Amino acid sequence: MPKFFFTLFFFCLAIPIWSQPPTQEQLEERKAKIQQEILEKEQLLQTVKSKEKSVVTQLMLQKEKIGLKQKLINTTEKQTKLLSNDIYANQIKINQLKLDLDQLRKDYAEMILKSYKSRSEQSRAMFLLSSQNFLQAYKRAQYMKQYASYRKMQGEEIKGKTNQLLTYNDKIGVQKSAKEKLIVENENEKQELEKEKKVQEKIAQQIQKEKGKIVSDIKKKQQETKKIDAQIQKLIRETIAAANKKTAAAKAKANPKTVSKADTKATEESTKIVLTSEGQLIANNFRANKGKLPWPVEKGAVSLSYGDQPHPVYKTLTVHNSGVEITTESGSSARAVFGGEVTKVIKLSPLNIAVFIQHGDYFTVYQNLTSVNVSVGDKVTIKQTLGKIRTNGDTGKTILKFLILQNTTYNNPASWLFNM
Repeated sequence: MPKFFFTLFFFCLAIPIWSQPPTQEQLEERKAKIQQEILEKEQLLQTVKSKEKSVVTQLMLQKEKIGLKQKLINTTEKQTKLLSNDIYANQIKINQLKLDLDQLRKDYAEMILKSYKSRSEQSRAMFLLSSQNFLQAYKRAQYMKQYASYRKMQGEEIKGKTNQLLTYNDKIGVQKSAKEKLIVENENEKQELEKEKKVQEKIAQQIQKEKGKIVSDIKKKQQETKKIDAQIQKLIRETIAAANKKTAAAKAKANPKTVSKADTKATEESTKIVLTSEGQLIANNFRANKGKLPWPVEKGAVSLSYGDQPHPVYKTLTVHNSGVEITTESGSSARAVFGGEVTKVIKLSPLNIAVFIQHGDYFTVYQNLTSVNVSVGDKVTIKQTLGKIRTNGDTGKTILKFLILQNTTYNNPASWLFNM
């Protein structure tokens, strides 16, 4: 029981440390980063508009920009609140210092008055000479010495408190100016946000006018996606067939008397990879790391999840995704999420190079690359760079499409990648 209370006491002590609010410096850094992102989005929007590309893309970029503007306003409000708290705390200190100074000055004035009344050397001498014995005279002399020292100390304390008061007054003045500046800045940002929302409404109205064409484009892209998915399935079936043929030949050669033609044919015609002991070990290791695999990019965010997803603009339309789409920074590279062997490096479309990596009977596929650093047959290690991810010229976005399959069955990458 004592151990439990000790643990509980330690936990309670630790809570304030874990839940410390961000400092002004951290909020300022966050604000600067958001402002940079807003600038990048604005530049991207201007590029898209100048090329007269899809208004859907414009709307998505506008929504992202509005979201960033809202983040900026929230961050500025946090800064203002933090300054208000500091100003309040400093005002309390100033009030306390004023009370302390008033009391010190009052005590000091009384002390000076008493000293004035007994200021003559004769009075001090009489105070000593009137002592009943030497010990009492010594004590009175010590008292007079301590009294003088205390007067000096009181004077220095008054001086120190006065300096502190001046410092806090200066500090609170600076903080009030900074707070006023933030309030003005926040009001300006709110006005800008309202303007951005009006722009968004105009784009949304334009989308309604062009709904037929946009829906047609969405369906066209979905058909292209289905063709690529079918192509991936075909390529993996080819890999499975080649691997099984190789496995069957190796088994027949190693055990010609025990392996029948029927066994060889069954292995060759299997729609799933017939694992060797080594392949089984790799597959087991891959499966054991489910939920722990690193992301296929160093930095990024999921922009389209696995499975049937509602279209970001037309909610009645469903967009199917066989993997996940991860938006990352321009110039980023794709990286292997696990060790394995490169089985395919192929152009799925003129602007879409894909790398296939086998992990036993599992496959990971990395799409939308512009260049690759690996070749078929290469053994790759975890987090090894595979190639550069393409940045779309229309949208300015850099998106990697990532798939995980067991044989030809698609898996949801979110259940495999760490913290997705």
